[in-house]
Amino acid sequence: MKFSDKSLNKVSEIIARYPVGKQKSALIPLLHLAQEEFGGWLSTEAMDYVAEILEIKPIEVYEVATFYSMYNTKPVGKYVFEVCQTGPCMVRGCDDIIEYIGQKLGIKIGETTADGLFTLKVVECLGACGYAPMMQLGKFYKEFLTKEKVDSIIEECRQSAAINN
Repeated sequence: MKFSDKSLNKVSEIIARYPVGKQKSALIPLLHLAQEEFGGWLSTEAMDYVAEILEIKPIEVYEVATFYSMYNTKPVGKYVFEVCQTGPCMVRGCDDIIEYIGQKLGIKIGETTADGLFTLKVVECLGACGYAPMMQLGKFYKEFLTKEKVDSIIEECRQSAAINN
């Protein structure tokens, strides 16, 4: 496992932002880079590689990667539905939305559809409480979710996947 030359240049640039001896501060951006480059998730091998680059213990990388929901420690689908499940979203029906997505896709929380298109995750607050219930889909927020909106989102994802294959 090795970063591409382009990514290795980015790694050097990121590490250089921090004082000598404080390279551990580059951990979060390097995990993002590793996840992007190595298939959308962080294998143990990928996390060990990041630890080696930063000259830190692998457990220090595992602790961060498993704490934050933005990192995937197992393979995920092309479209990851990260549904907020904190207070404001719960009050506005996120449990029903989570259940509906699971039924619609035939998966449970943490699972990926057999075709590899969709993964359903629940996450803590995404900071958009006024738009509840909501989820993150890649870099985008999907707000004021209803069953109809979920159906539309799923269909858009399927159409996009069909076009890009």
